[in-house]
Amino acid sequence: MVKTVYYFRPTHLSDVVRKLPRSYRKVPINRDGGDHISWKSPAVLLADAGEDSLSGIEHRLPADGAWQIIYLMKGSSLVSARVRQSERVFAVLPREAAGPVLEKTVARAFDSLRALKETADARQQLHLATTELETLNEIGVALSAERNFEALLEKILTKSRGITSSDAGSLYLVVEEKEGAKHLEFKLTQNDSHQVPFRQFTLPIDTRSIAGYAAATGKILNIKDAYRMRGLPFRLNRDFDEKFGYRTKSMMVVPMKNQKDEVIGVLQLINAKRNASVKLTSKKVVQAEVVPYSQRSQELAASLASQAAVALENNQLYLQVENLFENFVKASVLAIESRDPTTSGHSMRVAKLTEGLADAVNRCDSGPYKDIHFSSQDVKELHYASLLHDFGKIGVQEKVLVKADKLYPSQMAMVQKRFLYIRKAVELERMRKKMEYLLARGNQNYQEPFAVIDEEHGKELAKLDEFLDQIKVANKPTVLPEKVSEKLVEIARWSFEDPSGPTEPLLTPEEFQFLSIRKGSLDPEERIQINSHVIHSFNFLRQIPWTKELKNIPSIVRAHHEKLDGSGYPYGMKGDAIPFQTKMMTISDIFDALTARDRPYKKAVPVERALDIIGDEVKSQLLDPVLFHLFVEAKIFQMTAKD
Repeated sequence: MVKTVYYFRPTHLSDVVRKLPRSYRKVPINRDGGDHISWKSPAVLLADAGEDSLSGIEHRLPADGAWQIIYLMKGSSLVSARVRQSERVFAVLPREAAGPVLEKTVARAFDSLRALKETADARQQLHLATTELETLNEIGVALSAERNFEALLEKILTKSRGITSSDAGSLYLVVEEKEGAKHLEFKLTQNDSHQVPFRQFTLPIDTRSIAGYAAATGKILNIKDAYRMRGLPFRLNRDFDEKFGYRTKSMMVVPMKNQKDEVIGVLQLINAKRNASVKLTSKKVVQAEVVPYSQRSQELAASLASQAAVALENNQLYLQVENLFENFVKASVLAIESRDPTTSGHSMRVAKLTEGLADAVNRCDSGPYKDIHFSSQDVKELHYASLLHDFGKIGVQEKVLVKADKLYPSQMAMVQKRFLYIRKAVELERMRKKMEYLLARGNQNYQEPFAVIDEEHGKELAKLDEFLDQIKVANKPTVLPEKVSEKLVEIARWSFEDPSGPTEPLLTPEEFQFLSIRKGSLDPEERIQINSHVIHSFNFLRQIPWTKELKNIPSIVRAHHEKLDGSGYPYGMKGDAIPFQTKMMTISDIFDALTARDRPYKKAVPVERALDIIGDEVKSQLLDPVLFHLFVEAKIFQMTAKD
């Protein structure tokens, strides 16, 4: 290192500087010159404070740089105090200082400069290390937070190239086959200088290729020039370079290892650049801009590769858990719907419709919901809530759940057997009357009495048939006609003689109660049972330790039969107390219930009629009008047309 001493031209300063050893480079300065002094560090300035003021001297010097001032002065205490206040002043000596004193002072000034430089270098290294550590931490957080697998791969390669100033790069993943064998799969490529067409392919994990070598050996490859590799079992495939006029020069290939030290992928980084923004458009630019990967770049890439491996494994584990949960939910829904096969597929269709409506809300650029946006996580939460909205049916008696008519099948069978028995009894009574006549009067002139008996018998059977037909009509879950209701009262008053016991009614009180249901197939107690499925769903779902992203599922499900005016069930919630997601699900739920083709207790309603029915509920302020408008406008109802 050259040690330069600058000094102003006064004669006595020239005499002083001559006393310094020859190892110093001595440069005189014209103190009357107007230009600022410019030198290379480190440097010491000898100044005569008596001839030049402190502010004048420092004004002429560079604002930064490694330099110190030694003042030679006559010994004015005032000047000395002002001089000593300057951070650049190393020492103040008398003009008459002896040569050895001056030499030692100058030497110490340079020692001070060296120490300052070492401190500055250390601080710079510390700042660089801190910055790199912060960058790695930020990258680690970003990688850990990414749930989309394809986006995660993009981030890994982008961040790896960024931290090493690489022009291009590729990413390979280790894929295990069913038989246990493994291979590398080319998943992604990036290039700042050229648009690269992507074509997925596989490589064996062996030493015949660059990526295969890194995967097979677990070693980092740091290649200065890929065209001049020596002593390695592989060569660079130059097809891309020749096709696009590219020049692959420096390369760094880093295996991504998990916590078990297993290679799960390979990062291939190409062409480290002096200036990250430069595009390598020619071999000349490559020659000027591309440099070998430094040891520090290798360390950073290795650290990032480790983080990437952990993020990849965590991501795949997350996807596996999510897939497991998805299949568990679907299996649960199928198990519930197997208790009520007539509603099979309902929950799946409601989920599809509700997700479609959420997408329509996301596309709104006007109206009251233009600021509402459902993220992918929000849609996932809505998806699971829709699938599980009827889960509580598991707590409802199966006979109530599948009840298609007002009487249970066993009850209707009993009624029909009863009528069959009465018919047999009427027939027996007819035969008995004829037998009594014959025994009492013989077979003379029996035709007319027998005709009267047959006529009475026919009337009784016709009455029984009429009663049974009326019962069958009343048994359907449609609105009960007034005439049929009156006929049921008449039927309930009839009775028949049971030879084995007392007189029995044609209809039991329970049968009469069920047949008298005004609408639908359920009596009030059964309706309460069915309605309770909402509470069962909520109580079941709130026991599950949902993640933060799915925590609203129970509250979304618990309100799916509520209405805006508070007339819904089971809690009588009103308006904004009903979650927005639930308002969407309710429209989807009603639409599918109306249009379902496989429910025995009602016929499927045509789509247009179903929309009219829902529209009437909107007009009655039971359902959200804006959401229903979107449901119709975006043709969400068509999404399940083929399901």
